[in-house]
Amino acid sequence: MITRRTALALAAGTLAFASAGAAAAQDWKAKYPELVFAIVPAENAQGVTERYAPFVAYLSRELGTKVTLRIAQDYAAVIEGQKAGQIHIASHGPSSFARALMTGAKIEAFAQDVNMDGSKGYYSVLYVKADNPAKSIDDLKGKNLCLVDPNSASGNNVPRYAMNKLNIVPENFFSKVVYAGSHENAVVAVQQGTCDAAFNWWNDDKESNLMRMERKGMAKYSDFKIVFKSDQIVNSPMAMLSDMPPDLKVAIRTAILSIGQKDPEALNKVLEGKSKPWEAVDNKAYEVMIEINKFVDSLRKKS
Repeated sequence: MITRRTALALAAGTLAFASAGAAAAQDWKAKYPELVFAIVPAENAQGVTERYAPFVAYLSRELGTKVTLRIAQDYAAVIEGQKAGQIHIASHGPSSFARALMTGAKIEAFAQDVNMDGSKGYYSVLYVKADNPAKSIDDLKGKNLCLVDPNSASGNNVPRYAMNKLNIVPENFFSKVVYAGSHENAVVAVQQGTCDAAFNWWNDDKESNLMRMERKGMAKYSDFKIVFKSDQIVNSPMAMLSDMPPDLKVAIRTAILSIGQKDPEALNKVLEGKSKPWEAVDNKAYEVMIEINKFVDSLRKKS
């Protein structure tokens, strides 16, 4: 039987629990008056800022604290920023996330890109101009190759892993191998003739970096063709610092995984209607990328 005294005690306990929760939230807000959300440089800074502005505003509202967008100059900047605890949340590529874990970053993946068909993988493809007679990598011997960044999955590590299977050592096979710095820059290099071929990310015939560039008037999809396509790569994760307060981590995870219901306009802006809302993921999904990174590292040591 619940007596008046028991009811009062239960009510007091509930209030105490709620107060403790509120106090905990206030504690992390005092410690984290600003959270930094960083993105690896897949495209030019202006494009990222325009797409992510509503997302960052949404996150600020949901968390009740300022969220600042940082567009990194290279993949390493995001890795080092999270290792130093200066970047609280980051949108990584699979390889850069794996590299961050390998080099001691205390981070955890919590959200993953999802394609429109529900799949959670993408590919590395090798583009050349449409009028290039090449039909495969073999036809590009002695030509100039553009990679993206040493910590890019589709723009470096997966291509090097795949070329090794074909007994191709890029620095020996191609006349020149250069890092373009971003996926867009790599495409532009082929467009301008600086490189004869460039690796890039590609989901399917309906979505890729090149398709995104076409939507922005930066390139024509029909001006290029694919002469190589890799095995599937696990989709990119968002990762946050593991040592942040548990209630803050729950708030971040909840906000990002529920944006589809709470702010579909912001979601549509950042994903351009070409992907489904992010879904939950953990570090285990990227163990294969750690192994690929290690393999590529061993290739560098041999060269």
